[in-house]
Amino acid sequence: MGLIWEVNLPTFLLVTVVLAGGASYMAGRSAALTWRPATMIIPYSAALACAARFIHMALFGGTLLTLHYWLVDFVVILIISLLAFRATRAGQMARQYSWLYERAGPFSWRQKAAETTVN
Repeated sequence: MGLIWEVNLPTFLLVTVVLAGGASYMAGRSAALTWRPATMIIPYSAALACAARFIHMALFGGTLLTLHYWLVDFVVILIISLLAFRATRAGQMARQYSWLYERAGPFSWRQKAAETTVN
């Protein structure tokens, strides 16, 4: 048993990062696409952390009700969800308000510079 994973590293990577992380990416993206606030990701991530703990218990012999490993799963899932939310929102702002904003990286946007007219 480690500080981050309960059974072993490949199990943690498969269940928490790949399976639950993929679902959390979709949850963060979906929250952004429907213009919901970023705080909606918290209950989604909590539910996905519970599902990840269940998969750890049912398939790999981990414990179901452990606060420490649930918090680890929750934090990893929340980070993935927030990254997906922010990346999707940045694309939305640049695409839907293209006359006003432009992308300033994968997770941000900025206001376009005022165009100057030449007489």
